[in-house]
Amino acid sequence: MMSAPIRVLALTLGLAFGTGFLTTPAQAADAESIRLFDSELGKRATALLDRAVRHVEQNGEKGTADFSRQADFVDRDLYAYAVRLDGRFLASGGSSAALIGDNVLDYTDVAGKAFFREMIELAKAKGSGQVEYRWFNPADSRGEPKVTMFRKVGEVVVAVGFYPPRATPVQARAMLKDAAKAMTADAKSALAQFQRLDGPFVHDDLYVFVIDMADGRFLAHGATPTLVGSNGFEVRDPNGKPIVTEMVKLVAKKGDGELDYSWQNPTTGRVEKKHSYFRAVDGKLVGVGYFQR
Repeated sequence: MMSAPIRVLALTLGLAFGTGFLTTPAQAADAESIRLFDSELGKRATALLDRAVRHVEQNGEKGTADFSRQADFVDRDLYAYAVRLDGRFLASGGSSAALIGDNVLDYTDVAGKAFFREMIELAKAKGSGQVEYRWFNPADSRGEPKVTMFRKVGEVVVAVGFYPPRATPVQARAMLKDAAKAMTADAKSALAQFQRLDGPFVHDDLYVFVIDMADGRFLAHGATPTLVGSNGFEVRDPNGKPIVTEMVKLVAKKGDGELDYSWQNPTTGRVEKKHSYFRAVDGKLVGVGYFQR
């Protein structure tokens, strides 16, 4: 039988990283997908996909050509594209227009994943779904995680992809300032606000966490509310770093601090490098971090 400290660590890591005793990988992935698609960007992508699907339902395969030339199928950084079930790329309102006419079944992303083939196989089996891969992002000239949602209409797969949003250091510091102010004004109300996925302190991959500096208990965690009540002193990142212990030591010395570690990004569902800012507020450690590209 596990000792109490080891069990707490296992439970905590299971909740934090989507594996373990209480949360299965599938459940964690489902939860992250719901949150991601419910974001402002996810809602825009869904609305665009709805328009594109209706257009193909009304006009057939020939209607996909409009994706490449009509503004109705481009929404700022989002665009619709279409692929036949046999792998022929039909149309795109974005950078993938260079693939029109090609068979993309064996086309791979920067990590070697044949994501078009996966998308087509899922479309044949289920009629709709989502696929994740790494794609060139014009915003930073590198392969970035991308999520594409798709639906099958006859022999055509209609799709819209987007890059999960990432917060900036400036946004993280600004949220920390607001969170500290809220804690000072009314700690009980603030802790409740920090837990609300639709509240002002949760935005894409940006959220607040609060820890009792005396005993290490999580009092709030905007990305994983089920961590509340668990012992943060037992938490280590995948590299073995005692995250909460180091944060509390820094705050005890200076009243605030910064720390780099690895943690699960709630918008991508992947463990990524994170940089957090934190400060002491009435014996509580209040923190906000951003995920680094």
